[in-house]
Amino acid sequence: MERGSNPVGPRKDDEMKHELEGHLRAGRPTHVEEAMDPEPPADDDIRVDPGGPVPPPGEEREQARAAAAAESLRQELARHLERTAFPADRGTLLEVLEAHHAPGLVLEAARKLPEGGEYANVTQVVKALGGEPAG
Repeated sequence: MERGSNPVGPRKDDEMKHELEGHLRAGRPTHVEEAMDPEPPADDDIRVDPGGPVPPPGEEREQARAAAAAESLRQELARHLERTAFPADRGTLLEVLEAHHAPGLVLEAARKLPEGGEYANVTQVVKALGGEPAG
């Protein structure tokens, strides 16, 4: 016998499941009386996008998108570069990335690094590529 913190007994629990069974199977309101149906949203109600927060307008949106892309690149680079690879130049970074089978997009980004630069960590690599990671 289960002993949990359920304030409802097993018999009441079964009763409640039976009451909800039709509603769960139908996927729509099952009340005979119209007054029991949930009220639809009004025309002047604020629509909430379930996909997430409202993006900032204009230039702020572009900055947010660029920061997200830089952070994504930083994470991918960090996945394929160990700490022992640093300090490293462009050639060393490419060798390590290829040895770790980094995705093509990461390799393409590393190929855009300027020759002769030396990088102490992944964040410096991303900054050299023109990105500012978020955070």
